[in-house]
Amino acid sequence: MKKITKEGLYKRQTTLKEINIEGQEKLLASRVLVVGCGGLGNAVAVYLAASGIGELHLVDFDKVSQSNLHRQVFYKIEDIGKPKVETLAAHIKSISPFVKVKTSKTSVSKNNVFDLMNETDYIVDCTDSLPVKYLLNDACVLKGKPLIYGSLYKFDGYVASLNIKDSKGSFGANLRDVFPDMSKQQVPNCSEVGTLNSIVGIIGLMQANEVLKLITATGKPLINQLLIYNSLENSQFKMKLKKSFSKEKVAEIFEKETYFDPNCEVQNEALLISADQLKAKLSSRIASGSLEIISVIEDRSALLPFEVDAKIPLSKLDDLFERIKHSRDVEQYVIVCNRGISSYTATQRIKEKYPKLDVFSLKRGITNFS
Repeated sequence: MKKITKEGLYKRQTTLKEINIEGQEKLLASRVLVVGCGGLGNAVAVYLAASGIGELHLVDFDKVSQSNLHRQVFYKIEDIGKPKVETLAAHIKSISPFVKVKTSKTSVSKNNVFDLMNETDYIVDCTDSLPVKYLLNDACVLKGKPLIYGSLYKFDGYVASLNIKDSKGSFGANLRDVFPDMSKQQVPNCSEVGTLNSIVGIIGLMQANEVLKLITATGKPLINQLLIYNSLENSQFKMKLKKSFSKEKVAEIFEKETYFDPNCEVQNEALLISADQLKAKLSSRIASGSLEIISVIEDRSALLPFEVDAKIPLSKLDDLFERIKHSRDVEQYVIVCNRGISSYTATQRIKEKYPKLDVFSLKRGITNFS
């Protein structure tokens, strides 16, 4: 087998006079944190690794699922069920032997965000969580770290290089200069509205491109600008950003904000019941009423793959408490919803109120029940 060398691997890149050997050395000396190993993270991590970034730190708490594969193209069918960070790291190591890859199988929270970004030069936001996007932004502002932002909504993509320090030591605009208040929901969030896989790759590559430009001081990064790209029209629009949120103002917000996102919480297995376990219970279910299945889906007319004993939306949790309070023969409860998030929240609340109650949330919800 022919020996792999840096000179040979990055030859096409170093041939560019704007990059050359000096620029390649800057890339090899850089450390990049990629938060989120889904569609955006796939493109960002693999292309940065192939470009010769010295160290990549991959962060994601999730495992590969079937519905991921259409846009997270560096995962294979046989990877379903495996941790995303480990699977993506293995692929990177197979194509980029000179890149050091670190992994953290965890969700990002206020408790660990500073530790995760401590030994890194650039942070790339590849998450689909609105609270985590603001957490990363605010932490970067407080620590003076550059953040390469990416977001998606159906056929649209958004990219920006935020909190970039200029030659005079001043920092550029950050996410709150675009969308000041998280509660206004102006940035696309985790809701499953669907997306075309090609736009995911396009935005991920734009983020990787921003990182390469910033490191090598090549071209014009999207500093104090938000690029909005529409894949249906192939249209681009650059929104100019004006800095208005100071570090002190962000610090005040950081002190009060929790940045909690139930979509990104690592669920306690002791409170979960798998689809197979529930199927077994359904097949041997006794008509005595010793088991109750309750849907907490807000839309009571939603179609379910099995019969439930009650439909009580999560917003009416007090009604659920009342039902449990007056139920005497029920030995066990299973709470269900679409994706296993609302049901898990309800299960936690029920356990807090009735610690000895036997209650479980359907893992991954009815969308994964077949």
